[in-house]
Amino acid sequence: MSSKRDAAARKAESTVQPAEIVREYGPYEGSERVNGVTHDGQHVWAATGSRLIAIDPQSGELARTLKCSGDAGTAFDGKYLYQIAEARIDRIDPASGKILHSIPAPGHGADSGMAWAEGSLWVGQYRERKIHQIDPETGAILRTIESNSFVTGVTWVDGELWHATWEGDESDIRHIDPTDGSVLERLQMPTGIGISGLECDGDSLFYCGGGTSGKIRAVRRPGKQK
Repeated sequence: MSSKRDAAARKAESTVQPAEIVREYGPYEGSERVNGVTHDGQHVWAATGSRLIAIDPQSGELARTLKCSGDAGTAFDGKYLYQIAEARIDRIDPASGKILHSIPAPGHGADSGMAWAEGSLWVGQYRERKIHQIDPETGAILRTIESNSFVTGVTWVDGELWHATWEGDESDIRHIDPTDGSVLERLQMPTGIGISGLECDGDSLFYCGGGTSGKIRAVRRPGKQK
């Protein structure tokens, strides 16, 4: 399996392209870092430590603020927000900010990005270089996908699994095969610009958390025009 993955990774090097950053948002007052990012079909949500903020992607203005702990990935299932807070994942009512349910996070506090797809949560493990599919009711791990790089943000779009990486001054967004983790294509961020959270708007843009910069960056999805 590893030799197959290595061969696929070498092949993917020919599909590396520079990430096209089309817009930057923030930093916002009181939000010095971005730990997780999601999109609810209307707003971009960002976990900033002690609160979740919702941003209007057209104007760039803050639309909502919820007082919720957020140390890593954020996700949206079409109705509820999910937020990693230390060693747990909270299900949150976006209207009130109330925590409705909590489950253990698979990394027990060493978790990174998170996405919703196929009725499950998909949670990244940074240093373990893994993505776990977990049951949103119990936290049970249903399957595990191994990557060949550190995993920060995670997103699914049109049946494609993408995750962000960040190591030192280098960061990229990579499309991987969910069956074996092999890299299919990569979008290379400029040196010094990292990605701490990742979500696609379901169409043409990836939204990327910028860690301690406090910024969110919109990156063009390959083959898509705005």
